Amino acid sequence: MGKITSVSPLAPAAFPDLPVIEGVRFASIAAGVRYEGRTDVMLAHLAPGSTVAGVFTRSATRSAPVLDCQSKIARGGDEGAAIIVNSGNSNAFTGARGVESVREVTGAVAKVLGLPAHRVFSSSTGVIGEPMKHERIVAVLDKLKDALREDGLEEAARAIMTTDTFPKGSATEIEMDGKTVRIAGIAKGSGMIEPDMGTMLVYIFTDAAVPQPVLQSMVSALNRTTFNCITVDSDTSTSDTLLVGATGASGVQVSEHSIGFMEGLRRVMLDLAQQVVRDGEGATKLVEINVTGAASDADAHRHAKSIANSPLVKTAIAGEDANWGRVVMAVGKSGARADRDTLSIWFGDLKVAENGWVSPDYDEAAASAYMKRQELAIHVDLGLGGGTARVWTCDLTHGYIDINADYRS
Repeated sequence: MGKITSVSPLAPAAFPDLPVIEGVRFASIAAGVRYEGRTDVMLAHLAPGSTVAGVFTRSATRSAPVLDCQSKIARGGDEGAAIIVNSGNSNAFTGARGVESVREVTGAVAKVLGLPAHRVFSSSTGVIGEPMKHERIVAVLDKLKDALREDGLEEAARAIMTTDTFPKGSATEIEMDGKTVRIAGIAKGSGMIEPDMGTMLVYIFTDAAVPQPVLQSMVSALNRTTFNCITVDSDTSTSDTLLVGATGASGVQVSEHSIGFMEGLRRVMLDLAQQVVRDGEGATKLVEINVTGAASDADAHRHAKSIANSPLVKTAIAGEDANWGRVVMAVGKSGARADRDTLSIWFGDLKVAENGWVSPDYDEAAASAYMKRQELAIHVDLGLGGGTARVWTCDLTHGYIDINADYRS
């Protein structure tokens, strides 16, 4: 899938040492969904009593697996649950045949694991518009069941990769009621990334006991400041899926007032979200964009996304050009309220523009030197109110074209 020649220069030094989450087991296998000899299917089996919450793409052309998950996510059950994921084929824009593929796969998983079909969630990532060879997944389910183990999360992270250059994992531990609660998750995503909930998939697990409505409320709220605040290329995938499973194995009860647990979940979600940006197709720089002084938080978010998605801003960053004029342009076109004469801009700690004009202290050499860093921050203050937002993006290089021009070959 595209020309992936090396690991992103923004990648973490190593895959993290993820803790075992008691109550969930994982298995991965090469099923030949699209390519031979490549691990491309992962299965997670959650113990009885587990709860599952999720958020999904709001694309009007979302895939059959997404629609199926959305129809099931609020239904409870004490029988346990399963998540089956394949890479290589997104099963999107596949019509009635795609719906049948989801039914065949989830039904077969339910039969193999002794679960009701409504407790089996599926995701698919890869090429859009090609019929799913679901029989290849069904054929390996018995082997997947036999291979299930508690420490298989890293292999699962690798199985769901497409154009990713590195597997993505994150974990944290929280002390609650004198006991340790563990949270660990994996993600995939590199291109077609502007979540609105190429496909971004995220699976997070905890051994805390969390009622489904509480878990759903937390996940939905935290998603707004984590995954919905990243963008690689402004293209919202047909397949974006975030599922969080809570097994309850630790015996620690979580309520809507459990701030410590929610903060731990936020840390894992934000870390995984930023890793997706670090693996942006062709990316060489990670960029944090802070907007303050907007008329509202919604306006701030709109301005921040306009800057983060601007090809002109992103190519200037790739070229290490301190062209703050492009930031001015992106603010002006966003559609949110702005006033030229109250606008100020910083690159890092360097004020480059203020009150609608170049800063009198602007130093071109210092700004150019700053742009050579791998991690950059752009701060825009609108001077209009108290609205704020923070988003993360990457630069736009020729590598993005190299990967996507022959994605299907």
